[in-house]
Amino acid sequence: MRLIIKDDYDACADWCANYIAKKIKDFNPTEEKPFVIGLPTGSTPLGVYKKLIEFYREGLISFKNVVSFNMDEYVGLKEDDVQSYHYFMYTNFFNHIDIKKENIHILNGCAENLKEECRKYEEAIKAAGGINLFLGGAGGDGHIAFNEPGSSLSSRTRQKTLTDDTIKANSRFFDNDINKVPKTSLTVGIGTIMDAKKVVIMMSGAAKSRALQQVIEGSVSSMWPVTALQLHEGAIIVADEDCTGDLKVSTAKYFKSIESKVKDFDWK
Repeated sequence: MRLIIKDDYDACADWCANYIAKKIKDFNPTEEKPFVIGLPTGSTPLGVYKKLIEFYREGLISFKNVVSFNMDEYVGLKEDDVQSYHYFMYTNFFNHIDIKKENIHILNGCAENLKEECRKYEEAIKAAGGINLFLGGAGGDGHIAFNEPGSSLSSRTRQKTLTDDTIKANSRFFDNDINKVPKTSLTVGIGTIMDAKKVVIMMSGAAKSRALQQVIEGSVSSMWPVTALQLHEGAIIVADEDCTGDLKVSTAKYFKSIESKVKDFDWK
């Protein structure tokens, strides 16, 4: 597992966007063999999406042969609800690039049969050939997507009840009213994420420093779902300096020393 430490959020977002762009360019996707990417919502990936949109507008990259699968969606919110993850993804990313609508996959939180919706989602991922790269973030309690503490590390796409901490954190998107936040969601499982060939988790800010410490220095535990990445051979965590506050100084120096020997990629 790689830990890449950058100065601030913007530097983390730039690194992730460049890494994703390079992976897509190197893969050289075609209609018959698309590049399959897993995508998150929330504030963490916004800088990444902004940079990828810039690359597209500059003619440096195309998403025409990219297939996407989003991590999660609230149960009960329609696609046109401004707080739905459908709305978020189209507003902040999909409407600004050349990805084909039929290549976009987002869980339907209003499906008549939610269990069947989750089963079909897993099947769709397999039919696409599996996910080449999963981009994500981790919460202060170590959750990935909506896999809250205590989630099975082998879990698959399913309906999940949200914790009070997650509801409180997400209330900022619902007029700071926790009563407006949906209480359940559909989410890919930790096992689903771990099946991806590459997993890139971006973490920034002091509020997530304990979670970073757990995944880097702690043990694998379902109470800190992000620690499952210790078992993934292609996992990369990109964090800013503020997020490293709970790491031992020697740990941070160790990873910085390793990365200083890695030549920055130039894909443009």
